[in-house]
Amino acid sequence: MPKEKNPPGLKLRLLAAERLRAVLGGNNFAPFSAAEIADSRDRALANRLVTTALRRHGQIDVALGELLDRGLPKKAGSFEAVLRLSLAQLLFLPDLGAHSALFLAVEAVKADPKARHLAGLMNAVLRRAQANSARLSGLGDDLLLPPALRARWVEAYGEANVERFATALLEGAPLDLTLKAEDSELIEALGATPLGLDTVRIASRDRPVEALFGYDEGRWWVQDAAAAVPARLVKADTGARVADFCAAPGGKTAQLVNAGYAVTGLDSDAQRVERLTENLSRLGFAAEVAIGDAASFRPASPFDAILLDAPCTATGTFRRHPEVIWHRSDRDVAGRAQLQRQLLANAVDCLNPGGVLVYCVCSLEPEEGEEQVAWVAEHLKSLELLPVAAEELGWLAPALRPDGTVRIHPGLDLPEGVEGSIDGFFVARFRRLGG
Repeated sequence: MPKEKNPPGLKLRLLAAERLRAVLGGNNFAPFSAAEIADSRDRALANRLVTTALRRHGQIDVALGELLDRGLPKKAGSFEAVLRLSLAQLLFLPDLGAHSALFLAVEAVKADPKARHLAGLMNAVLRRAQANSARLSGLGDDLLLPPALRARWVEAYGEANVERFATALLEGAPLDLTLKAEDSELIEALGATPLGLDTVRIASRDRPVEALFGYDEGRWWVQDAAAAVPARLVKADTGARVADFCAAPGGKTAQLVNAGYAVTGLDSDAQRVERLTENLSRLGFAAEVAIGDAASFRPASPFDAILLDAPCTATGTFRRHPEVIWHRSDRDVAGRAQLQRQLLANAVDCLNPGGVLVYCVCSLEPEEGEEQVAWVAEHLKSLELLPVAAEELGWLAPALRPDGTVRIHPGLDLPEGVEGSIDGFFVARFRRLGG
C-alpha cells in the first residue's frame, strides 16, 4: 500500500510552528530565508503566520485564557506553537480561510509524537474559537503590549504615542536603505520613497534584499531611518580617526567610511565581524576591523571620535522583532544599563582630548537613554554634553530634547507622502574635555 503523502500546506505549517516555538522559548525571531523555503509565496506565508502570532501575542494570550479551561497542557511538544499560529490565522488573517487553520492544526499535532494525544483538544479549542471569532478578533489593541511595559511607555511617551506604537507593531517595519550617494535614477529603479538625507524607504517588496536593484554593485545598504541618525552626528574632520564600537553588522561603519573618516570597526563576536567584513566588501569600503571587547579595548593611539552603539534591550526594534516586548524584564533593562556604563567609561579612555563620543541605543527604555546622560554627568566628569542642533536632524527635529539629546520613537510623524513608522532610538553626543 503506497505511503500517504502529507496534506498540502502541512510542511509549511510545521516549519512555521518550529520557528514560533523557538521564539516562544526565548530566541530572537529571524524571518525564513530563501535557503529555508525556496518558493517566495510559501516563504511569505510562513513569515506572515509567525509574525502575526507574535504581533498579536497579547491578544492571543487572552483568547487562550478563555478557550482553555485548564490552561495550556504541560510538556505538550509543539501544541502551543501550532495553536497560536492557528488562532492568528483564524482570528486575524481571515483571507487565509478558517478550514485550513483547523485542518492543518490537527494534522500538525498528529505529526508530533509529543503532541499527537492532544489532537482532539486542538480541534475542540479551535472550533470554539471559530464560534466566538467575531468577539475574539475584536479584542482591544491595549492588549498588544504587556501591561507593565505599556504603563512605563505611557508614562514616558504619553497615551497617544503609545497608541501609535501599537499601530506600528501591527504594521511592521518597511525596508529602509541608506544610499552611498544621491541618485534619483537609483531611487526610481528601487521603487523607493526618499525619507530625508540619504535614506529611502521601500514600503513593500516581493523579492529578497539581495535581488533588489543595486545590491550587487554596493550602491546602498539596509539601515532603518532611525539607526542612520547617530553616525551623522559624529561631525569630525575629514580623515579623522573614528571608531565604531559594537560595529556589526556594519551599517554605521559604512556611514562613517562614506563620510571620509579613517574608521576602525570593533566587535567582540568573530562571526559578526565576518559579516561586517563581508558587508564592507560588497560596498567597496575599506576599514580596519578588529575583534575585541568594547569594555576593555585599548587602541594603539586614541581616536578623534567614537560611535558607541551599545548593546541594549532593543525594545525600539519591536516592529520587526515583536518578541522583544515580551522577552525583556526589568532585570534585563538593569543589566544592560550597567553594561552600557562600563562601555561609556572605557570609551572615554580611548578618546583624544577634545574628541567626540556619540552614544546610542535602539531602546525605548529611559534607563538606557535619558538616565545614562544623568549618570555620565555625575560619574564621567571628563565628558561634557555636546548638544545636537535641530538643523542636524532634518525632518526628525521633533525628536530633539531640550538638553540637546535625541529621542526617536515610532510615534513621530514622518514626512508627507511617506508611509509607516520608525524604530525607537536614543542618541547623546559628548566631548572629552582637555587639551
